[in-house]
Amino acid sequence: MRKAMPAKAADKQRQSQSGPPGGKAGQPRPHGALPKKRDEDILTEAGEGVDEAAVKPPDQLELTEAELKKEFTRVLTANNPHAPKNIVRYNFKERAYKPLSYVDQTAIHFSLNGNMILRDSDEGRRQSLRLSNTSENAPETSAVVSEEAETKDEKSTEDTQAAEEEKAEGAETAEAAEAAEAEEPPPPKAKEKKLANQFNFIERSSRTLDNPLRERASQSEPTPCKNFSASANQWKIYDAYMEELQKMEKSKEKEKPKAQVGKKEEKKKGRKLTSLESQSDDITKISRAAKIMERMVNQNIFDDIAQDFKYFEDASDEYRDHKGTLLPLWKFQYDKTKRLAVTAISWNPKYKDLFAVGYGSYDFMKQSQGMLVLYTMKNPSFPEYVFSSESGIMCLDIHNDHPHFLAVGFYDGNVAIYNLKKATSQPSYKSSAKSGKHTDPVWQVKWQKDDMDNNLNFFSVSSDGRIVSWTLVKNELVHTDVIKLSAEGTTMQGPEGLQLQTVGCGTSFDFHKKIDYLFLVGTEEGKIYKCSKCYSSQFLDVFEAHHMAVDSVSWNPYHLKIFISCSSDWTVKIWDHTIKTPMFVYDLNAAVGDVAWSPYSSTVFAAVTTDGKAHVFDLNINKYEALCTQVVVAKKKNKITHVQFNPVYPVVIIGDERGQVTCLKLSPNLRKMPKEKKGQEVKKGPEVEIAKLDKLLILVREPDSGAQGQADKA
Repeated sequence: MRKAMPAKAADKQRQSQSGPPGGKAGQPRPHGALPKKRDEDILTEAGEGVDEAAVKPPDQLELTEAELKKEFTRVLTANNPHAPKNIVRYNFKERAYKPLSYVDQTAIHFSLNGNMILRDSDEGRRQSLRLSNTSENAPETSAVVSEEAETKDEKSTEDTQAAEEEKAEGAETAEAAEAAEAEEPPPPKAKEKKLANQFNFIERSSRTLDNPLRERASQSEPTPCKNFSASANQWKIYDAYMEELQKMEKSKEKEKPKAQVGKKEEKKKGRKLTSLESQSDDITKISRAAKIMERMVNQNIFDDIAQDFKYFEDASDEYRDHKGTLLPLWKFQYDKTKRLAVTAISWNPKYKDLFAVGYGSYDFMKQSQGMLVLYTMKNPSFPEYVFSSESGIMCLDIHNDHPHFLAVGFYDGNVAIYNLKKATSQPSYKSSAKSGKHTDPVWQVKWQKDDMDNNLNFFSVSSDGRIVSWTLVKNELVHTDVIKLSAEGTTMQGPEGLQLQTVGCGTSFDFHKKIDYLFLVGTEEGKIYKCSKCYSSQFLDVFEAHHMAVDSVSWNPYHLKIFISCSSDWTVKIWDHTIKTPMFVYDLNAAVGDVAWSPYSSTVFAAVTTDGKAHVFDLNINKYEALCTQVVVAKKKNKITHVQFNPVYPVVIIGDERGQVTCLKLSPNLRKMPKEKKGQEVKKGPEVEIAKLDKLLILVREPDSGAQGQADKA
């Protein structure tokens, strides 16, 4: 009895009997080959033999039909999961690092450069024509080869016939060879070549070399070279030493000043030149080019400050109610002057960006060497000229007509003239004890007009009470005592009952801008003397100005009657030299180190105090308080000593006791000019400035004149 087979097994049996699907029924299966099964049949057989409970893993979750039918959607995106999302690049426009908003998401898995070209293109047609020409030439060569083969066949047939006659056994083999040789070989077919790209280097089996890394450098001209050869002996060595000694003697003679005063100082050995332009013969050849390059580099480094200096205007001044600010720009400092105080500042009258700074010490217990340094706003990192001195520099002044001449006063009482055109660290002319130097520190020097013989002339004031005129005659400084200060009403008891008159100590002075013979002198006692060059024994007038030393006194650059003074008694006073009482008095709550008039307005002045603050006043806007009071340096162990306005640009320079000079720009409220009205031209010039200050003085004088009128009536 046959058992009933399952349906699937019956189908398989039918298929095995009929043969594989799609194949021929008559073809037998090779011996030993097994019938091929479909993958579906294999899977079904495996499923039938194994129970469902065995396939199910033990830790599988038991889910309901609703949970099994629930669809979970997954969104496929084109974003590359490995692409970085925090790339930062430097933004040159905003000058800051900014994250990139766009990141390339493409990921290349495989790339291959193709080397095929289209048949219909121009290059493809050219190559196909070239290949057809080569194929036509190929049959001719094949015909020549066939003729040579026939001649060889004839010879071979003759040999075979002779062999048949000799040997009958090899007849059958010879006939088969003749039949095979008689058949002519068909001509070889030319293989079709692919149309390759002629400009593809990969197809041509060539390799491109990587360019070697090279330094980016250019050289317009080859460096000068010279071949030198010589034999050294005793005579040549001796001659070389003699030539070197002669050169050294000539250089020493050039450095010696013509004045007899400087001969003693030049005998000292080991003194090196510190001027930047005179360090050695080799440096002088490239010093100008090096300076230009240094300025270019510094202008790139300090480009932001240069832009502020030229174009920045504080727009917030409109909302400050006439108040102003000082914008810090550059800071000038030299390494060798960090322990010295700024004792004098002066702008060059010809080169408006160049200014001279004198370094010394106001503490008589800490006196050391001094330095004279010239800076330019074009190069804030290093000075243009550097001169050192044995004694501290207390004051300096630059000549108006000859801006290369600097008059300098020292702490030891000497005065000197430096010439910037000479490549030497020593002053060109200097006073001495024989030539009448001061016995106390020289507090101020001022250039004056040349005398009748066109000799250079400057004045100096010192604590010894002498005001001296120095004239450069035949390369020597000749002194003349103009006036000797004496404290009125103060006498000292000398030996044997002698009455000795005490000497007034001069601390500052200033000459009138229009009247040549008139000048003012401030003293340590707080008095201001109005003097004349024509009278050496008496004063024109005496002002009881301050209770402490007068640190600075200065005439107004526009008004002929007005001058300003400041003192260590915390006050700044504005005077009319025809009236003995001050017109304006300002208390700044600290000792005032220096005061300066502005060159662009008759009513604007600046003062600096020892608490590190700078004060800027404009009497035309506010007569009672400063428009700007700003801290410039830190209070701890540092004081401001001097301030100066630039003659052209709206900047001031301020020096302190740490040897640092700070340049600050005035905001628009501190340099207000008269507004233009429609249809009216704004008047400018000294007359307008004089009228502006006169208007203020009339307001101050009116109460006094009214009181005097009432007294006269009584």
